[in-house]
Amino acid sequence: MEELTGTVLAGESFEPISGRVVVDDGRITAVEETETASTDIIVPAFVNAHTHLGDSVAKDAAVGLSLEEAVAPPDSLKHRKLAEADRADLVDAMRRTLQYMSETGTVSCLDFRESGVEGARALREAGESAGAEPFIFGSGDPSVLAVADGYGASGANDDDFADERAAAREAGVPFAIHAGEPDPTDIHPALDLEPDLLIHMVHAEQEHLDRVAEQSVPVAACPRTNSVLGVGRPPIRDLLDHTTVALGTDNVMLNPPSMFREMAYTEREFDVSAREVLRMATTAGAEIAGLDCGVIEPGRRAALTVLDGDSHNLAGTDNPVESVVRRATGRDVKRVLR
Repeated sequence: MEELTGTVLAGESFEPISGRVVVDDGRITAVEETETASTDIIVPAFVNAHTHLGDSVAKDAAVGLSLEEAVAPPDSLKHRKLAEADRADLVDAMRRTLQYMSETGTVSCLDFRESGVEGARALREAGESAGAEPFIFGSGDPSVLAVADGYGASGANDDDFADERAAAREAGVPFAIHAGEPDPTDIHPALDLEPDLLIHMVHAEQEHLDRVAEQSVPVAACPRTNSVLGVGRPPIRDLLDHTTVALGTDNVMLNPPSMFREMAYTEREFDVSAREVLRMATTAGAEIAGLDCGVIEPGRRAALTVLDGDSHNLAGTDNPVESVVRRATGRDVKRVLR
């Protein structure tokens, strides 16, 4: 049994309380309000709702390129780099990215893995010795579902993905698909597949939002990458008003997988509160992947990030939720429980 003390961002509202979190055998057994001298800030560990870890082998190679030139299948720079990469180098690069994520407070990521069965196996291998655990959305032939945790489709304009959708349904695993990133033309076809998760939705219009609400499809938004690629700004406020929205950092080639940076950017650039952003970075991603974490309450998995509230950056905070979202960085992470 272990006790963590400090300011706890407890429950689904992240209400700051002075208290302690009791952990036993990897689960939270109690959250108690009590006086404490600890200056630590205890938050749910982050869940990164959309990554492409494979292009960790080519960081910043696509600076200045368009979406199609940088990442679009099958002939973009990313896909050429993946084809050229030595397997051992690829696994090591993904492992190091997962370790970075773990050290900066992320417990899991929902990764779209290219290269079919072999790509999923490589990522599974990378995750075996890294702190952050990947939830793998595989690609290619439906047989990838023997290795992956779900299926991740590139976009409805690339293929119809009907067989892959049927295979995911038969296997009882989630089917996710990119939609509305370069333009809105693939959103309705994506929704026709009855996906379990949509990625991006930058160009979602009211008719799309209505369908998303009707079908109860969550969305993973990646606002920093959308900005880097110049494809537009996702309507995050509108999306939140219609469905569950989680935060992802997208391609490692384009952006470091820092949830602190993603949260700060989102709170600054969009009409959202700090609490909404923190939920997008924790609870929402956990719910989408069916992970038993994302909220600090008894009975939950003890996936927690402990921040040093007395660091030079965080000392003197008047509003812990705002400080976690707007101010904290990886350097403030004191410990991550998984």
